[in-house]
Amino acid sequence: MSRVLIIAEHDGENLSPATAKTLTGALGLGVSDIDIAVFAADPSGVAEQAAKLEGVTRVLSIDHDDFEHFLAARLAPEIKALAADYSHILMPSTTYGKDVLPRAAALIGVNQVSDIQEVIDERTFKRPIYASNAIVTVKVDEGQPVVATIRTASFAAAGEGGSAEIESRDAQAEDPGHTRWIGVEGGEGEGPDLSTAPIVVSGGRAMGSSEGFDIIYSLAKKLGAAVGASRAAVDAGYVPNELQVGQTGKIIAPDLYFAIGISGAIQHLTGIKDAGTIVAINKDPEAPIFEVADLGLVGDLFELVPELESKL
Repeated sequence: MSRVLIIAEHDGENLSPATAKTLTGALGLGVSDIDIAVFAADPSGVAEQAAKLEGVTRVLSIDHDDFEHFLAARLAPEIKALAADYSHILMPSTTYGKDVLPRAAALIGVNQVSDIQEVIDERTFKRPIYASNAIVTVKVDEGQPVVATIRTASFAAAGEGGSAEIESRDAQAEDPGHTRWIGVEGGEGEGPDLSTAPIVVSGGRAMGSSEGFDIIYSLAKKLGAAVGASRAAVDAGYVPNELQVGQTGKIIAPDLYFAIGISGAIQHLTGIKDAGTIVAINKDPEAPIFEVADLGLVGDLFELVPELESKL
């Protein structure tokens, strides 16, 4: 019998929208039993949020002091301990999912399917390769569990309205003892999360400096948007790498995306191809970004962006 387990992503207090998007992917399997496992030192609040998602059968609330921080080495054995009861084990294709699930798949003894962007049937999926220039169809052999990450940019978040049962569970595996938590550092600062924000304002190398990015931050604040950047801007040291959008950065699908001073290299376009509306501002009328933009404005960004902000 097919049964799906989704490993919840959260910050200890709030369930990540990436989990709701993973649920949408799971619903495409046509499976009636979908459980969500919440690992946390105190999972009660997050478990309640997960139980409200439409389509969830049961929430496993698994508490242990070890789960205060997300260590792949500690969580992977727990996922393996649960795996025998499920035909599918899913996580979002985020930094969290990419860290934890490959290790769990190795312990279970199967190959992981990464970045599912379309579900064909319970064992057949489509995923991008070659910077999304090609889409490959993969099929998981019968008789083994499907362990996979869901490309969250390809699925809308599942709605609320559910009332799933919440079942408390004890941790089943022991800490392997070779990994410990030191700390976390980030440079995104205030504002919406880049991975899930409905509006994103990104700057490129044309910003010229860290100070040049001030107009990007200002416009983003006016719009209530997250700030992103091209790899060129990150490599130049204008902004921290947490803001990078693209093939080697974050794959996002905002409703509205501003590409300011970004030429539109294929690696960057890979990260925004699922955006609802793309607005490009660039002084080069031949910039590749204009080929994918819904709206384009040619001119000096240091004049146009402040003017745009003044009219909002």
